[in-house]
Amino acid sequence: MSASTAPAADDIPAVPKNIRWVLLGIMLAMLLSMLDGLIVGTAMPTVVADIGGLDHMSWVVTAYTLTTTCSTPVWGKLGDLFNRKYMFLGSLVVFMIGSVLSGQASSMGELIGFRALQGIGAGGLAAGAFALIGALLPPREHGKYQGMVAIVQALGSIGGPLVGGFITAHLGWRWAFYVNIPVGLICLVWCGLLLKVPTARRGKVVIDWLGITLMTAMISAVVMAATWAGSTYAWGSWQILALAAVSVVLLVAFAASQKRADEPLLPPRIFSGHRNFPISAVLLVVAGVAMFGGTLYLPLYQQIVQGASAANSGLLLLPLMAGTVVASTVAGKVMAKTGKYKIFPVVGAASLAIGMGLLSTMDTGTSRFTTSAYMVLVGVGTGFTLQMANTIAQNSVELRDMGAASAATSLFRTLGGSLGVAVFGSLLTRALQGNGGAPVEGGHTDAAATHAMSQAARDAYAHSVAHGTQQIFLVGAVCAVAAFVAAVFIHEVPLRGKPATDQPTGKQPSEAAS
Repeated sequence: MSASTAPAADDIPAVPKNIRWVLLGIMLAMLLSMLDGLIVGTAMPTVVADIGGLDHMSWVVTAYTLTTTCSTPVWGKLGDLFNRKYMFLGSLVVFMIGSVLSGQASSMGELIGFRALQGIGAGGLAAGAFALIGALLPPREHGKYQGMVAIVQALGSIGGPLVGGFITAHLGWRWAFYVNIPVGLICLVWCGLLLKVPTARRGKVVIDWLGITLMTAMISAVVMAATWAGSTYAWGSWQILALAAVSVVLLVAFAASQKRADEPLLPPRIFSGHRNFPISAVLLVVAGVAMFGGTLYLPLYQQIVQGASAANSGLLLLPLMAGTVVASTVAGKVMAKTGKYKIFPVVGAASLAIGMGLLSTMDTGTSRFTTSAYMVLVGVGTGFTLQMANTIAQNSVELRDMGAASAATSLFRTLGGSLGVAVFGSLLTRALQGNGGAPVEGGHTDAAATHAMSQAARDAYAHSVAHGTQQIFLVGAVCAVAAFVAAVFIHEVPLRGKPATDQPTGKQPSEAAS
C-alpha cells in the first residue's frame, strides 16, 4: 500500500443495524478486563493479611501483566487466522476460569499462578475488542462510537478503586475475583447471540510457532526489566543490563523470523505498508505513558501533598477522565462527518506536552483546582491521541491483518505504560531517598503511613513527593513533544467507509459472517 492510498474499497465492512447493541457487549468485556486490575490492586492488602506472602505480593501484578502482554499478539493473530468472534469468546472463558481459580487460592504461589492464567485471557480481550471493532466498522465510522470506548476507559479507571474497596470491605477479597463471573457470563451470552463478524476464507493455516516463542521471550525480558529496574535492581545493575541486551537480541531475531514466516505473527507489511502505522505506534506508547503515569502518580501527589482522601482515589481522576471523554467524543464526531483526522493527534500531543509541562511545575503550594485544570489538559490530549491513533493504525492495514494490527497497538500502549511506570517509579524513589525513613515500597508510597510522622517529617516528605512528581511529569512532557513531532508527519489518507447515508449494505466478496 502506497503512502497515498488506502486499502481497497472491498475491504470495507458493512455496518450491522444493531451495531450499538453489539458494541455494548464488546465494551462490557473491555470494562471487565480494565476493572479487574484496579479492583484486585485495592484488595491486595487484605489478601496478604489472609494468605500471607508479602515478599511475593508484587508478582500478583507482574504475572498478570506479563501474560497479558505476551498473549495479546498471539490472540490477535489467531483471530486473523481462524475466527475473531470465537477467539474473543475463548479468551473470555479463559479469563473467567482464571478468576474462579484466583478466588479459591489458598497461598500466594497459587494466586500468582492463577493470575497468570487470568492474564492470558485478558490479553485476548484486549486484542479481540479492538480487532472486532475494526472488523465491524470501517475507520470512517469509528468516530461515531469513540465516545463509548472513552467512557468505558473512564469508568474503569474511576470505578475500579471504588468497586474494589466496596467489595473487599463488604464481601471479602475473594469476591474481587468472583465478581467477574456473572459479568463475564452476560458478555458471553450477549456477544454469542449478537456478534456477527466477517471471517476470512483461508486455505491451509500455518501458525508461526518460532515467532510466538521469540516474541514471548522478548516481551518477558522487557516487562521484567521494566518491573525490576529502579526497585529490585538498580538501572545500571548487571541484571537489568543483561535483560536489556537479551531483549535487543531477541527483537532482532524476531524481526528476521517474521520476514521468513508464511503467516508471521506481526506481518512486516503492517509496518512497511504505510508510514502512519509506525507513527501510530509512537503515539500509543506516549499515550500509555501519560495514562499510566497520570492514573498512578497524580492520586499519590493529591493524597500526600494536597491531603486528599485515599478512600476516593478514583474520583481524584475525574478531571483527567472528563477531558478524555469529551475530547474523544468531539474528535470522533468531527472525523465521522468530515473524514479529517490529522489535526487531532497533532493538537492532542501538543495538549499532552503543555498539560504535563504544567503538572511538572506543581509544588506543595499548588491548589487542587489548579491541579484539576492541568489534568483536564492532559485528558484532552489523551482523548485526541489515544483513540485516534487506533483508528489511524487500523486504516493503514487490510482487514486480513486487523487482529495482528490491533494486537500490536495494544502491545505498544501496554509496553509504553510498563516502561513509563518503571522510569517514573525510579524517579520518585530517587526523590524520596534522602527523606530518612519515608514509607517507600518498590517505588510506591504508603499514604496512610504519613499520619504517624511528626509534622516536620510530614512536611519534608511532602516536599520530596512534590519534587519527584515534578520530575515524573517533566519526563512525560518531553515524551509528548516527541509524539507531537511524530504526529506532524501523519499522512491524512482517506478513511475507508462513507458517511452513514451512503454506507453499502452488502457483505464483502471475500468474507463470510460468523
